[in-house]
Parts: sequence; structure tokens; C-alpha cells
Amino acid sequence: MKKIAVLLEDYFNEFEVIYPYYRLKEAGFDSVLVAPEKKAYHSKAGLVIASEMSIDEVNSEEFYGVVIPGGYAPDRLRRSEKILKFVKTMFDQEKLVASICHGGWVLISAHIVNGVTLTSFYAIKDDLKNAGAKYVDEEVVVDGNLITSRSPEDLPAFMREAIKFLNGKE
Repeated sequence: MKKIAVLLEDYFNEFEVIYPYYRLKEAGFDSVLVAPEKKAYHSKAGLVIASEMSIDEVNSEEFYGVVIPGGYAPDRLRRSEKILKFVKTMFDQEKLVASICHGGWVLISAHIVNGVTLTSFYAIKDDLKNAGAKYVDEEVVVDGNLITSRSPEDLPAFMREAIKFLNGKE
């Protein structure tokens, strides 16, 4: 079963963690909640979810991709050099990198947005443009192995494209 990391940190958006996590399982993938530490994390609304693996336990060779949820968690995730290295490795190995909402902050800090076309929550579009990305305002954007969306309302299209990508990769 293909293993996909769903990143987790405090102040995550509940929908953008839970929907991809279970949608991937429903589609036959092994989704795993990965965080800087193996512990409980709190969403923006106070929901508590525990990570299943710390980034220290992760072997990138075992994973076929990563989902980067939004909320304010990406601002905390990008402070972890190991998280950034993992995301960059997934990108460089042409594995799935799926980012929604404020997840673009992680993409910027992982140095993978220069020259790519993507979308995000509109509040960080200038950050993405300043890092060299071509920003477009669409529900989902696929640029190679990078799949991006703007907000929870885009989750169905976001996950449809992520699963389509994963099913095309053997």
C-alpha cells in the first residue's frame, strides 16, 4: 500500500487535515499523520489530533507523497528543517506534493516554487510571487507533481487530482 504523509502542526485547519487523511484511506492509500514530534496537536478551533509519526521516524523512500494542509500550521511547519527537507525530497523525486491554503508557505521555505504555476489562499499570493511562483486563482492547479488549491471549498477537486496523480504513479 502506498504511504502518503499528511503533515500536522498546531493551528491546522481541521477540514484540510481530516478530509485528505480519510479520502486517501478510502482510495486505498496508507495516509499517515506526520509532524515535527510524535504528540497531540491542536487545530485552530481546538480539535486535538495526535501525530502517528515524528519526522525523525520518516524514511522518505517509503513515501509516495505528502499533503500540506493549511490553517496557520504551515507557519510552524516551515520552522522544521527536517519537514522542509522531506517536502523538497518528495518534490525532487517527482512524488506527490499537494498543498492547500497556507501550505504554500512550506513550499516557499522548501525552495520549490520558483518557476512553478500554483494557487493558494489569496492572502499569501504575494509571498508566492515574490518567491518566483506564477500564481493563479483557480480551485486546483496541477504543475507536474505539485498540486495546489486555495481553501476547504476546493477539497473535492484537490483530492480528486491528488488521487489521480497517485494512481498514475506505480
